[in-house]
Amino acid sequence: MVVGAGLGAVRLAENLRTNGHEEPITLIGAEPYAPYDRPPLSKTVLLGKEDRVELKPAEFYTESSITLRLGQRVTAVDPRAATVTVHGPGTDDIESVPYDDLVLATGLAPRAFPGAEHLAGVHTLRTFDDAVALRSDIDGAQTAVVIGAGFIGCEVAASLTERGVRVSLVEPAPTPLAQALGEPIGTLVARMHTANGVDVRAGIGVSEIVGDDSGAVRAVRLADGAELPADIVVVGIGSIPVTDYLEGSGIGFAPRETGGGIACDGVGKTSAPHVYAIGDVANWADGSPAARRVEHWNHTVEQAAVVAHQIAGGEGALITAAVPYFWSDQFTVKIQALGHPRADDDVHIVSDDGTKFLAYYSRDGILTGVVGAGKAGPVMKTRPKLATPTPVADLL
Repeated sequence: MVVGAGLGAVRLAENLRTNGHEEPITLIGAEPYAPYDRPPLSKTVLLGKEDRVELKPAEFYTESSITLRLGQRVTAVDPRAATVTVHGPGTDDIESVPYDDLVLATGLAPRAFPGAEHLAGVHTLRTFDDAVALRSDIDGAQTAVVIGAGFIGCEVAASLTERGVRVSLVEPAPTPLAQALGEPIGTLVARMHTANGVDVRAGIGVSEIVGDDSGAVRAVRLADGAELPADIVVVGIGSIPVTDYLEGSGIGFAPRETGGGIACDGVGKTSAPHVYAIGDVANWADGSPAARRVEHWNHTVEQAAVVAHQIAGGEGALITAAVPYFWSDQFTVKIQALGHPRADDDVHIVSDDGTKFLAYYSRDGILTGVVGAGKAGPVMKTRPKLATPTPVADLL
């Protein structure tokens, strides 16, 4: 049984069947939709170029004997009894469901801006319904403020700009993406947004989202007192792992300083027998003194393969790709990253033509990551160098 019906759940089920697992598989999803891909939400879905992108056709679930329980929410887990409590669509529809193996793949919930939760025109973006609500508000909107310049914030700012809205992108850090990729690359990303007409306000926070007498958003007030007019506000100030249903279960959590979430060993096992966790909600040990929680698409895919291998009775640990990969589409540029680039690494700008760029990251002289914008070939060619310790000096 899988709690969650997103990318991790689908890939886990697919891998279980590939590994010869013949027992029943059930995916329980809180949303009423068949599993869909989330990365397009802030890009092509928001731009109106496509609708919900389903991960698999309906026949896949039928042919693979996978049961989807959609629009249902797990509200409790009891590892001692090996059951989960499921609330169905009706208020009185409550069921205790047994499991043999349980995989927790409940993902994240976006943080709301305090005091602005009920203002019309204020949005977060995590689900398809979120994207549809934001997309419907774009028509007729002239101005927007995006609070938070992480990957989602930057992608939304780009999409709104492409839809003809005047966008201000506000970020308390010195640059966009500073916390993820560091200030040198953040500066180049800020330049790209500015060149495309985004008003980048970095190094300053937001004190208030201001509403009008009708209960709709009117402006965003910055910490210095300046007000930015806003027909739409998108809040992208981070997310928190969805774990409320585990209260009282005894399943352990990881420390907040390592990203929080459900604590797991190196193959996804939690502190409870026959209970695993994958995806954004999971904090896997990685052999270092501290575990970590990673919020990237390919990381979830690999974790699903590892856990499926465990459940299906595979011998030993499944070896997966040693070099993580993630990407972000902003305007017409794809920003790609390989390895483990950190904001506090040394950053070496290898090339920069004003639009496209390539940078190497190093720690103690060893290559740790590569980030490129519009540089797919050069980025991917460095994968072998990141698989083994490589002095960055050998590449410069």
